[in-house]
Amino acid sequence: MTVTPKSVGISGGVRGARVTANSRGRVTRTVGIPGTGIAKVDTFSAGKKAAPPQRAAPRQKAFATATTGSAVAPSPVPASPGFLAPKWEKRLYKVLVQKLDLNLVAQAAEDFEEARLIAATFEAIQGAVPRGDHERASQLLGWVVGAGYDPSVDPFVTKYLPHSFINLEVAEGVTAHLPLDRDALGLLYAEILQQRGEVSAAIDVVEGLTPSTIAAVSLVELYAFQSKWDEVVELTNGVTNEDEASTYLLIQRAVALRELSFYEAARESLKEALRVRSRPIDLRNRAYAERAIAYLREGKKGLARKDFERVLAQDANYPGIREELERLA
Repeated sequence: MTVTPKSVGISGGVRGARVTANSRGRVTRTVGIPGTGIAKVDTFSAGKKAAPPQRAAPRQKAFATATTGSAVAPSPVPASPGFLAPKWEKRLYKVLVQKLDLNLVAQAAEDFEEARLIAATFEAIQGAVPRGDHERASQLLGWVVGAGYDPSVDPFVTKYLPHSFINLEVAEGVTAHLPLDRDALGLLYAEILQQRGEVSAAIDVVEGLTPSTIAAVSLVELYAFQSKWDEVVELTNGVTNEDEASTYLLIQRAVALRELSFYEAARESLKEALRVRSRPIDLRNRAYAERAIAYLREGKKGLARKDFERVLAQDANYPGIREELERLA
């Protein structure tokens, strides 16, 4: 079960395949390659139409609702500490697994050195991040990531919290269902740093992670924040539209090419991004809006207007669209 400030959800499945549903009618189907950190996530609304997404400029991510959860245990009898288990293990099990109490988790960390990295990880993910305390989350995750801690190989986590995961929005329209490991913690830490305006530090963190599609999405967004367009182009070479993450990469590649004045190449990248019509509407709207800007740079006002109107038809609140159409009138 996953609890966030906005909803309550339940997740079930097996390693590599999972379905999650929450109290707001949102259903997420995740299929991935175990052990790689790469997963395809499809989200849809069950029984009602979702409201159009609200955006701000600059965009504010929803990653602060990132939580951990655990798949249905493969054994009907959950593990518990034995009689000869060390005191720190029994204490941490009681306050973290048996009945979560973050205050007591922090106290266990003070009392037992062996519990500190585990306690810091779960205090950050299940406490500081969901409540929006970015300063505390940055302190905790900075220490954990800097120590090279990997919960996926920690005996306590693998025994008592198997198949733990993080749901994390790594970029607009791209939410990843990640196994709780070193790379997932690094990505979450980078998102915290980005929110705090420490973009260069966030780049350093992601560049040190295991290369993956999700890491590339995070890194491309960070490069774009610093207008490192050549780096964006290099990182996205050879990308095709395979999933939501690659769609996002293609859009950012197009933005970079446009900013480098390669307008035809930018439009080709957006053509590939728009090729798959089943992608989320917010990603498709972003692609049309970016293509419209490219058309404007080329002086093709009619084509730009057409794309802006496409976006407006889907999302009347998309930032800047009405103003652009008024200028084109």
